[in-house]
Amino acid sequence: MRISDFDLYKDLLKEKSGLTLTPDKSYLLDSRLTPVARKWNCPNLEAMTHILRGMPSSDLVKDVVEAMTTNETSFFRDLKPFDQFRDVILPHMTKSRPSKKLRIWCAACSTGQEPYSLAMLLKENAAKLSGWQFEIIGTDIDTSVIEQAKKGEYSQFEVQRGLPIQMLMKYFEQKADRWALKQDIKSMVQYKHFNLLTPMAMLGKFDVVFCRNVLIYFDRETKETVLKNMSAVLPEDGFVILGGAETVLGITDVLKPMDNTRGIYIKPTCTTIAIPAAPKAAAVKA
Repeated sequence: MRISDFDLYKDLLKEKSGLTLTPDKSYLLDSRLTPVARKWNCPNLEAMTHILRGMPSSDLVKDVVEAMTTNETSFFRDLKPFDQFRDVILPHMTKSRPSKKLRIWCAACSTGQEPYSLAMLLKENAAKLSGWQFEIIGTDIDTSVIEQAKKGEYSQFEVQRGLPIQMLMKYFEQKADRWALKQDIKSMVQYKHFNLLTPMAMLGKFDVVFCRNVLIYFDRETKETVLKNMSAVLPEDGFVILGGAETVLGITDVLKPMDNTRGIYIKPTCTTIAIPAAPKAAAVKA
């Protein structure tokens, strides 16, 4: 691919999604955008690039951005954040929220495994959470994965990735070669199309934000903006959970790592969150 063509896609992706495309990832353009070119009746990627240089439709730009978005996910991915949600975050919230309401945002939720994992975890702890109301919002820039998430149906391969067999049998129903979530779990999650580069205030306030394995695709400036905007939708004692390879250190001072935890971040001015005790047993068992 010509350098000028690569730069076109690099600038487009940065502007529309915040995604930073480096030269060593240029091979992804061919593998992911060739199907888009076929969809738009272009004989090859070069022809589609020519259209993008002219007067591209918003639908074409949308297809290009969605094709380049990474949608890797699985149930209870990395597990540790879910243990900490149960052992650290929920105990604090159940003591500090007299309203007995909790709002959780799963940013860049892809096909829904993360928010549904949280819903199942809450169900598993229902006896301790009697009288509580939970609102889980899952968002993603890719409308196609949002539609998949709303269906709540997964392949055998997808349910085998991280989902304990006990939860599969308890919360899913088999439909031919697919597994469909039962309605009581599906109804706990709402899905919306949302771009992390846009103002977050429209989504309302959240007590907990999961934004895992997203910032790694952004440059430093974009990370700083996203984290600053995310902090603004948190209460004083809110939580942000990032991926294991992500951090706020050296990027922003609106959040800081929480002591004795991994991947949990809180506001520097917060003094009401208790330091967690020694970890308990795993939140889920394989």
